[in-house]
Amino acid sequence: MLHAMVVLPVRFERSPRLHPMLSEQPHAVGTKVVVQGKRGPEVATVRGEASEPHPSERYGAVLRAATPEDLDRWDTLHRAGEDLKWLLRARARERRLPVKLVAVEFTLDESLVTVSYSADERIELTSLIGEVRAHTRARVNFAAIGPREQAQMLGTLGACGRENCSSTHLQDFAPVSIRMARDQQLPLNPEKLSGPCGRLLCCLQFEHTQYVELLKNLPRKNAKVCHDGSGACGKVTKLHPLAGTVDVLTEQGMLVGVPATELRRAPDEGPKPGGDRGSKAPRQRDADA
Repeated sequence: MLHAMVVLPVRFERSPRLHPMLSEQPHAVGTKVVVQGKRGPEVATVRGEASEPHPSERYGAVLRAATPEDLDRWDTLHRAGEDLKWLLRARARERRLPVKLVAVEFTLDESLVTVSYSADERIELTSLIGEVRAHTRARVNFAAIGPREQAQMLGTLGACGRENCSSTHLQDFAPVSIRMARDQQLPLNPEKLSGPCGRLLCCLQFEHTQYVELLKNLPRKNAKVCHDGSGACGKVTKLHPLAGTVDVLTEQGMLVGVPATELRRAPDEGPKPGGDRGSKAPRQRDADA
């Protein structure tokens, strides 16, 4: 009896990214399967329920549920890859190659070995091919990866105390800009805004859309405003988007926190806050250093 093809999301060991694979039958979540991916046959884990394939999408294939023999061989190849990685690291140090060998991975049939590495500049690693071929007949592929991919593969702890997002749940590396930190009123301290990979924190993007919306209801920093109740006027020194308040330095030299809804623009500042804000971008231009 023929079964309708289904799509299963599977995850490889060194990445949280889910890869859709065509399968002749569904497999339970958590099942180890042998898949045919871009590099060749590998062992992966089913991480979601089966769904119907989309005609316009291209998929890899689930070949079968992994047998005990498959898992034993996969474990043996994993240990061989770890041993080879440490050997290559030693040889790279001997030859003073400015490179970090991150991972060495075999396909299940040992036809291909992928050496993932990180380097600050373009580097030639042909001198290491002989070292690899002395231990395996597999075809050798050197793959350069960036700092974020390196953190994803190795796994690190973030400033929050949890394992970094890139190795736990992120499916793609979305662009992260310093503007996101400004919009969230964060101190522009590179040490606090950078993750273990040395790049801007991926989590800055998670709440940015909400902050953009909240900032539409706040005056700009350094804007001159007056309080509706007291009539006191002053300059906005700090924004608190989540609370909907701003700090105002009054003309009398007092620093007060005021709800944005109780403020109006000073006579020389044009229209009242909230009355002329478009929906495209927040009006804030500066952030605390």
